Amino acid sequence: MTDSASRVVIRDVTHHYGRKRALDGMSWSADGGQITCVLGPNGAGKTSIMEMAEGLRRPDSGQVQVLDADPWGASPTHRARVGVMLQDGGLPGGAKPLRFLEHFAQLYGRSDQLDPLVEALGIEDFRHTPLRRLSGGQRQRVALAAALVGRPDVAFLDEPSAGLDPHARLDVWDLIRDARDRGCAVIVTTHSFEEAERLADRIVVVAAGAVAAQGTVDEIAHFQGSDRLEDAYFTLTRPARRHAV
Repeated sequence: MTDSASRVVIRDVTHHYGRKRALDGMSWSADGGQITCVLGPNGAGKTSIMEMAEGLRRPDSGQVQVLDADPWGASPTHRARVGVMLQDGGLPGGAKPLRFLEHFAQLYGRSDQLDPLVEALGIEDFRHTPLRRLSGGQRQRVALAAALVGRPDVAFLDEPSAGLDPHARLDVWDLIRDARDRGCAVIVTTHSFEEAERLADRIVVVAAGAVAAQGTVDEIAHFQGSDRLEDAYFTLTRPARRHAV
């Protein structure tokens, strides 16, 4: 698709933390009705570019567009169309899961979406436990529900299945596919090759602040004759890499 059809457009983005160049001309896009998985080693720039797309940080140069708008300082109307699941959850520790999600659903005017998410994610089992006392996997479920309860047009999900048992992981993947199937542009950061292979319509491999390769799972997996995504990933993210797929 062209950029005009893309829900998320990252174009030539650079960013520094002091003297460290965290993003080095990063460019990629994500379309509605697709799951885009962003893969890369620690320090590759995944979190930085996600924070910029979420409107939490500004790039030094380049363009970030989400739903045809600059997410930095975006309007409440724009933010209501974007779901965000942060890596650390960003959840209020003293709140109880169901009350927190009820409040979120009311803000979005989507109270009808709450019960299916609570049931699918098993949140009823720990509804009365303060968020700060939940396990990491339980907090992940609440954070995912908060990101999806507004039926967003774009959803940024940072490591959505981290800390989950195998059964819960499958439930999370089903919810992500459901969001994709209703037209949402879902952007998932992950370290899991299995998750990328099972979910992704497109994969963006990042290394040293730039895109090493992007394409379908098959295109990435068959890079330089490899038949496994994991092998291609380690080839692409070695130092001094820059490849197009």
